[in-house]
Amino acid sequence: MRCVPLIPRAGIISISNGRLSNLGDLHLYPVSVKAQSGEKLELQLNPGDSVMDVRQFLLDASETCFFTCYDLILHTKDGLVHHLEDYNEISEVADITTGGCSLEMVAALYDDRSIRSHVRRARELLSLSTLHTSLSTSLALQHETIQQTSSDTVKEVPELDGLGFMEDITGSLGNLASSSSKEIKSMESIVFSSFNPPPSYRRLVGDLIYLDVFTLEGHKVCITGTTKMFYVNSSSEDTLDPRPAKAACEATTLIGLLQKVSPKFKKGFREILERKASAHPFENVQSLLPANSWLGIYPLPDHKRDPARAEDAWALSYGSELIGMQRDWNEELQSCREFPHTTLQERILRDRALYKVTCDFVDAAISGAVGVINRCIPPINPTDPECFHMYVHNNIFFSFAVDADLGQMLKENASSVKSRCGQFAEHSANTESIPDSLEQASNSSKTGGDSNACKSEGSKVEEVSSVRDVASDVSAEAQMADSEQATYASANNDLKGTKAYQEAEVPGLYNLAMAIIDYRGHRVVAQSIIPGILQGDKSDSLLYGSVDNGKKICWNEAFHAKVLEAAKRLHLKEHEVYDGSGNVVKLAAPVECKGIVGSDDRHYLLDLMRVTPRDANCTGPGSRFCVLRPELVTAFCQAEAAETSKLTPVPEGEVPIAPDSQQGSSVSADVNTESNVTPSNSWDTAEEHNKAAQPTESGMSSEDVLLNPNAFTEFKLAGSEVEIAADEAGVRKAGKYLLDVVLPKFVQDLCTLEVSPMDGQTLTEALHAQGINVRYIGKVADMTKHLSHIRDLCATEIVVRAAKHILKDVLRESQDHDLGPAIAHFLNCFFGQILLVGTKGSANNMQIRTSKKDQVSHQSSGNSNKGHSRWNRGSSTRRNQSAYKHITSDNLWADIHEFSKFKYQFELPEDARLLVKKVSAIRNLCQKVGLAIASRKYDLAAVAPFQASDILNLQPVVKHSVPVCSEARNLVETGKARLAEGMLNEAYALFSEAFSLLQQVTGPMHREVANCCRYLAMVLYHAGDLTGAIMQQHKELIINERCLGLDHPDTAHSYGNMALFYHGLNQTELALQHMSRTLLLLSLSCGSDHPDVAATFINIAMMYQDIGKMNIALRYLQEALKKNERLLGEEHIQTAVCYHALAIAFNCMGAYKLSLQHETKTYDILVKQLGEEDSRTRDSQNWIKTFKMRDLQVNAQKQKGQALNAASAQKAIDILKAHPDLVQAFQAAAGGPGAAGASVNKSLNAAIMGETPLPRGRGVDERAARAAAEVRKKAAARGLLVRPHGVPAQALPPLTQLLNIINSGVVQEAPTDAEANVSNKEASSSTVNGTGNATENGCVGGQEGPAPVGLGTGLASLDLKKQKLKPKATT
Repeated sequence: MRCVPLIPRAGIISISNGRLSNLGDLHLYPVSVKAQSGEKLELQLNPGDSVMDVRQFLLDASETCFFTCYDLILHTKDGLVHHLEDYNEISEVADITTGGCSLEMVAALYDDRSIRSHVRRARELLSLSTLHTSLSTSLALQHETIQQTSSDTVKEVPELDGLGFMEDITGSLGNLASSSSKEIKSMESIVFSSFNPPPSYRRLVGDLIYLDVFTLEGHKVCITGTTKMFYVNSSSEDTLDPRPAKAACEATTLIGLLQKVSPKFKKGFREILERKASAHPFENVQSLLPANSWLGIYPLPDHKRDPARAEDAWALSYGSELIGMQRDWNEELQSCREFPHTTLQERILRDRALYKVTCDFVDAAISGAVGVINRCIPPINPTDPECFHMYVHNNIFFSFAVDADLGQMLKENASSVKSRCGQFAEHSANTESIPDSLEQASNSSKTGGDSNACKSEGSKVEEVSSVRDVASDVSAEAQMADSEQATYASANNDLKGTKAYQEAEVPGLYNLAMAIIDYRGHRVVAQSIIPGILQGDKSDSLLYGSVDNGKKICWNEAFHAKVLEAAKRLHLKEHEVYDGSGNVVKLAAPVECKGIVGSDDRHYLLDLMRVTPRDANCTGPGSRFCVLRPELVTAFCQAEAAETSKLTPVPEGEVPIAPDSQQGSSVSADVNTESNVTPSNSWDTAEEHNKAAQPTESGMSSEDVLLNPNAFTEFKLAGSEVEIAADEAGVRKAGKYLLDVVLPKFVQDLCTLEVSPMDGQTLTEALHAQGINVRYIGKVADMTKHLSHIRDLCATEIVVRAAKHILKDVLRESQDHDLGPAIAHFLNCFFGQILLVGTKGSANNMQIRTSKKDQVSHQSSGNSNKGHSRWNRGSSTRRNQSAYKHITSDNLWADIHEFSKFKYQFELPEDARLLVKKVSAIRNLCQKVGLAIASRKYDLAAVAPFQASDILNLQPVVKHSVPVCSEARNLVETGKARLAEGMLNEAYALFSEAFSLLQQVTGPMHREVANCCRYLAMVLYHAGDLTGAIMQQHKELIINERCLGLDHPDTAHSYGNMALFYHGLNQTELALQHMSRTLLLLSLSCGSDHPDVAATFINIAMMYQDIGKMNIALRYLQEALKKNERLLGEEHIQTAVCYHALAIAFNCMGAYKLSLQHETKTYDILVKQLGEEDSRTRDSQNWIKTFKMRDLQVNAQKQKGQALNAASAQKAIDILKAHPDLVQAFQAAAGGPGAAGASVNKSLNAAIMGETPLPRGRGVDERAARAAAEVRKKAAARGLLVRPHGVPAQALPPLTQLLNIINSGVVQEAPTDAEANVSNKEASSSTVNGTGNATENGCVGGQEGPAPVGLGTGLASLDLKKQKLKPKATT
C-alpha cells in the first residue's frame, strides 16, 4: 500500500514563516540520514511520523529519489540500533526528541516484485510527464528574468486584449490546453529484454530480470538484475551470456549503473533533477483523483515509439493491483474504520488510511469499469441477458445501473428470472444475479441478496407487481418510468446514503466502498464485496430489511439498535410498518434497505437509496425516488427545533452552508461580515454548521426532530391514524419548507450576489449546498427572470443535461469504430444545423417518431430513445450500425424541449438553440460525458463545426464517497469565524493547523488543502505580508488547476487573487497577465455576460488607474457599468459600485463635474437599497460633498480670468480626433440625466466640429507647482521619469490633457503631500467605503464574504500599502 505523497516537512515550516510553533501539537526534530551512496542529508521528523512517511520523504529528496529497496536502521545517541518496520511509528521504536538520532539506509535484497517496482521508479524519474508547471509559475519566472535583464529601463505596461478576445472565445481555446513539459532526453530506451524470464539455472544463482538499454551514445547494453545488484552482462544479440562485462559496471540501483555506463545519461539525469527541483514542490506531486480535461492539445503532438509505455499497457491488468496479487478492499476499508481514534494522532492515522484505501479503490474501480464496458472482463453469469450481467474483478463487484425498457424485459425474461434474487438489490439500479448456492438460499424464507449488487430481474418483477397492487390505476408507461427512476438515479441516492451512514460513524455498523462510473453511455456501480456472500455460506445472512419490496421484512434486535443510533443522527424516525402478511415490524430505516451479516461477523447495511424522506412536492410516476437532500433535512430540523423551543431561530431561509466556496465568486453585500459563506459541493457538511438552534434547559435539539423515511411510499405504515398523519404532515412540511423558505432565500442570494454560480457545475453545487435538488432548476429559472445571467445559466444547464442523456444513448448504441464520428455528428446536430441524411424519408421519420414517443414515456428518468437494443451490441446493433446518422438538429432539439418540460417543468424558448452560450455549453457537455476535443478555433456558426478528428478522447466520469478530515474541517470553520472577527493571529494558527492536518491525511493535492491555502493568503494579506500571501495563493492556484481543472471557476478566482497581490507589490505588468488569464477562464465557464466579469473589469481598471493609464481604465469601467446595468439592473448595488468607481476615476483625472454626477447616482441607488442611515450611504454622501467642494474650488479659480492657451485647445481637439473612442467614453459616462453631462458632450462635439470657440484657460498657481516639484523629486529617487504635472512619462495619456479642458481650462491643482495621501486613500478605499463592498462585490477573487475573502478591500488596502512604495500619479 503506497503512502500518500507528502511534501517534505520543511515545506510546512516555510508555509507559516516559522509560526507553526504556535500550534503546539506539531514539533519537528532534525534527524540525519546516511544514504546507500554514502551521502548525508537531514530530515525534519515528528515522533508521530510513520516509517512509510520517512520513506516518502526520501523518495522526494533528489539525493535518494532512486533508492527503493532498502532497510532503515535507526541509531540512537546511547548506541542502540533499531530496525524499522514500515508500518511502525518512530515514537514506538525510539525517542528522537532527545536528539543524537540518525538513520541509515542499508541495501536490501530484491525480489521479483521489488525489482519491477524499482525499474518502474527509474522510468518515472527519467520522465517529466509527472511535472505540471502552472502558467502562474511560468509568468513569474519570465517576469523575474525580464526584471533582471532590464532593471535600469522603465518598461511600458501593455494593454490587455481582454475586451477583444471575450468576443472570440473559441479562438482562445489553444491558450488553455497545457502542453506537457518538454522532455530532457537522457536515454533512448529501457525495455525488458527478450531473454526474460531468466532460465531456471540462472534463477538458482539470483537472476531476476534482464533489461536492454539503448544509450544516447548509440550503444546497446544488456543488464542483469539480481537479488543484490544490477550489472552489465556479456550477452550478444541472440545469446544470453550472464558473465559481467567488466567489474566496474555494477551498482545496487539501476540509475547508479546507468550513470557509470553512459556519460550523457549522467548529464541528462542531473538536468532532469534540476528541472524538477526548480519547480514548485506541489507541481511534482501527483493528484490521486485528477480532474478530466475537456480540451486536448492541438495540433496533435507526434505519437512516438515508447517501448516502456507499450509494456505497461499490455502488462497491466484492468485494476491497480500488481500481477498475481489482489487486494481485499472490504477488509482493508473496515479494518481502517476500526482503527482507534481517541487522540489527534490516532485520528490522523485513521483518516489517512481511510483516504488512501478509498482513493485506491476508486482508481481500481475506474480501471475495472472501463474493462467491463470494453468487454475485457467476463461476467460471472454469462447465460443471463447482458443488461443483468455481473462482474467480479480485483475483488470489486461491478454491475450495470440498468434503465432498459421494462416492458420488453418483462416480456423476454420474466420466465427465466422469477426465482432469482439480486446480489445487491439496488432497486434495479444495478441488476444482477448471484451464484447458485446463494440462489438456493434466496429461494428459502431468509434470502440474503448480497447487498453488493443490484436487485435481479426477478426481484424487479416482484417490485413492479407490488407497485401494481398499491396503485393499480397507474399506467404501464408510468410503471416503466417509475422503475427507470428507481434504476439510473437510485445509484446516486445509494451513494449519498452510503456516505451519510459512513459520516454517522456508528460502532459496529458497516458500509461498503462504492463508486459510480459513467463511461460510453453506461453507468457501472462498483462495490467492495461482503465476505462470504459470493460463496453462499450464510443462508441466514439477511437480518434486517426486505429483499422482496416489503412482502417479508426481517428484523434483528441487535441490528435494529445500531440502525436506530444512526437514524437519530440522520433525523430518521423509528416507526412501524406492515409487511405483506400484515405483521407489524419496527424499523428505523427504509423498508428496502438490507442488513446483512458477513462471514466476518460484521453487520453491513446496504441499499440506502432513501436515507432521507420522500419529497412530498413530487408525485406521480417516476417520483418514487425523489427524496429530499440531507442538507435540507438538517436545515429543516434545526428550524423546527428553534421554532418549537422558542429560541431565536436561524434567520428565515438560512440554510446551513458548507464550509468552503467552490462555486464561483461569492459577493457579500456587507464588507464587514462573513456570516454568509458560499456553499461547496460537500453535501453532508450542513450538519456541521448553523448550530443556532441548540437546546436550552427546556428547549428542543434539532436531533429531536425526526422524519419518517417511509411516509408517502407504497409501504403501509402501522400505528395510530394520528401518528401516521403526523408523520406525513412532517414530511409534507419539510417539502413546503423547501418551496416557501429555501428556494426564495436562494433566489435572494442570487440577486444580492452572495451566491454567484458561474457554470453548470458550480450552479449544481450551489443548489445542493442549500439543500435544493437539481430537479428544481426549472423553478429557479422561472424565479430569476429578472436576472438574465442566472436564467440563461439555468436554461443552459437544462439543455446540456437533456443533451447528455441523448448523447449517452447514442454512445451506447455505437460500435467502437463509430464512436468518433457519432460524437462529432451529435455535436454538429447540437451546435450546427444538420438535416436528415438519406433518401428513405418515411423510414427515417418513423424512427424519429418512435424515438420521440419512446422518450415521452421515459422522461421522468431523464433518458430518451429508450430500448433494450443498446445492450445487444451484437446482432441488433450491427443491423443498424450508423443509427446516429438519423439524428438531425430539428429532432434533437425537439427532444431537448420535451425533456426539459417533463424532467424540469421548464418551457424552453422556441429559439433556445440560438440563445444558448455555445462555448459554455460545449464545455459543460464535455465535462458531463467525459469528452475531450481539440483545442482549436471552431466556427460555431457553420453548419457542421466539428469533425471526427476533433474528438480526441472519451474518459470515465466517476462519483465517489472519498472521506474528508472532519478535524481539519472544524478548524477551518473556527478559523473563518476568527477571521471575520479580525482576530488574525488566532485565524492564522487555526488555518495553519488545518493545513498541516490535511497535508498529513490527504497530501497536498486536495480541494480542502486549497481552501486552507486561500484562507492563509487572506490572513497574510490583511497582516500586510503580501509576499507570504502570494506564496499561499500560488499553492491554492496549483492545487485548483490539478484537482479541479485548468478552467474551473475557482482556478479563475485564484488567478484574480494572484493578480491583486502582485499589484500590491507594484508588479502591475505581472498582475495584468494574471488578469488576462482570469478573463480567459471566465469567458470559457460563464461567457462575457456575468457579474464576475464586470467585477474583474473593475479590478483591471483600478490597476490601470494606478499606473496613470486613465483612458484604458475608463474603457473597462464603462464596460463593467454596461454589464451590471444589463445583468443586474440600474438600481443594483453592483451598479452603484461601477458608478462610484467611475466617480473616483474622474476625480483622479480632475473631472469633478463628472465625479459629482456619478457619485450622485451612486448615492441615489444606495439610499433606495440600503437607506439613508447605512454607513455606506453616508460615505457616499461625504464623497458628494468632497466633489462639490473641489468643483467650487475649480470655479473660483476660473473666475480669476486665467485663460487656456489656444495651442492647448487645438491639441485637445487633435486628441479627440485621433481617439474617437474617448468621445464615446465621455458621452457614455456623462449620458445620464445631468446638465453637466449634456453640456460637456455639447462642448466636446462643438469643439471637434469647430462650431464654437473653446473657453479660455488659466495659468498655474505656485502651490500646484511646488507640489508637482515634490512629486517629481520623489519619483526621481525611484528612477521614474515624471512629466511636469506629476504623471509618469510612460503613463501620460492623451485623456489626461483633455480633462483639463473639460474642467473649463483648469490645469489640475497638484495636491500637497498630505492631500496626495488623502486622495490616494479616496481612490483606493472609496470603492469599499463609498458603496460598501465595491471591489468586493466586484472582485474576481470574491469567494466568501468579507474583504479578504473577496479581496473586497482588494485594491484599497493594496494601494494604502503602496503609498510608501511609489509616487502617486496626479493630474
